Amino acid sequence: MAEKKGFFSRLFKGLQRSRDGFAENVDNVFLGWDKICPELYDELEEVLIMGDVGVQTTSDVIDDLKTIVKKEHIKNPGDLKQKLIEILDSRLSFDEHGFDFLNEKSIIMVVGVNGVGKTTTIGKLASEYTALGKKVLIAAADTFRAAAREQLEIWGDRANVSVIGGQEGQDPSSVIFDAVSAMKSRNIDILLIDTAGRLHNKKNLMNELSKMNKVIDRECGDMHRETFVVLDATTGQNAVSQAHQFAEVTDITGIILTKMDGTAKGGIAYQVSQALSCPVKYIGVGEKAEDLQRFSPEDFSMALFGGENKDQVV
Repeated sequence: MAEKKGFFSRLFKGLQRSRDGFAENVDNVFLGWDKICPELYDELEEVLIMGDVGVQTTSDVIDDLKTIVKKEHIKNPGDLKQKLIEILDSRLSFDEHGFDFLNEKSIIMVVGVNGVGKTTTIGKLASEYTALGKKVLIAAADTFRAAAREQLEIWGDRANVSVIGGQEGQDPSSVIFDAVSAMKSRNIDILLIDTAGRLHNKKNLMNELSKMNKVIDRECGDMHRETFVVLDATTGQNAVSQAHQFAEVTDITGIILTKMDGTAKGGIAYQVSQALSCPVKYIGVGEKAEDLQRFSPEDFSMALFGGENKDQVV
């Protein structure tokens, strides 16, 4: 219980900029009108779009809010905030079995463009999983970026996790073969795979990921598989665009949002989850390993729109 409270405190602190920006702007909309009118909806729409909720998601949210207002005969703008939070929460894909992979042998491929914090995120995941008592192995399959393996080895040393990687320019599939072979021989619970962060040539990326997946299917076809896409929350619409591009070349099972502490536009979680019809599984709110947390829609909304008291949302 204390650990859970600690997680929420870090989340609450990490979302300070979004709370002071996006959430405060939402509050100002409801406080600035004494009646529910078209102009209120127009202003709310602008605030949501500017807060990275996205045009389509915002349109859907406003339509749902209007429906609820009409159905429940709501007259006071102050009563709309909680309704808005509930609607936004409904846009967050959530899988109650989303972390079942921790209970079986699992291979997690992590994709994302360079600069989003992908390599660091893998290191943080390794720290979390080893803290849970899991035997973890990291595959440094981004052989196109010279520093990638060195970065992973630093994180691996911190978490007491081995890193398997090849030379710069080596075929990533050969690294995967070595890693899955080591996974079986060492009785590893979770294999984390770093991949190249290139999107300029989707055909090459598709071929590369396809070859890697074929090796895994051939060598470990019975193991649980996950593919997480890492996105930088500060890049807004670009993050959503990147997510779409990766979804075109591989099956994404989870989203990891990094650098949430660096944006005043907290709405990106709602937009990207709906855009991909995929759950946000982790959220990063700082540089420390413990600042990467499992995503909870309820905790996220409480920390963004509410107070540090978890019993109070508005």
